[in-house]
Amino acid sequence: MITILATAELEKSLSELPGWTPVRSGKAIEKTFEFGDFSEAFGFMTRTALAAEKADHHPEWSNVYNRVTVTLSTHEAGGVTARDLDLAAVVERFASA
Repeated sequence: MITILATAELEKSLSELPGWTPVRSGKAIEKTFEFGDFSEAFGFMTRTALAAEKADHHPEWSNVYNRVTVTLSTHEAGGVTARDLDLAAVVERFASA
């Protein structure tokens, strides 16, 4: 069974993931990334998609030119879980690469 993070645990974890904020009444986390151009943004999305597929945990996202907004939630659990934090950490690594 997948466990939703308690509010205090989520807040502590987000303090280690700068820029990520709770959305949807704390049932998801979100961050917008900005890149130099569309090609960089798309490359980031491609790397993220491959990692997400491998983890069988897929983000919701949108892309407008050089901006990508990523929203993470564990839908089957109905909120934010450790899986979301793990994928957020991977996303952070790709964004800073």
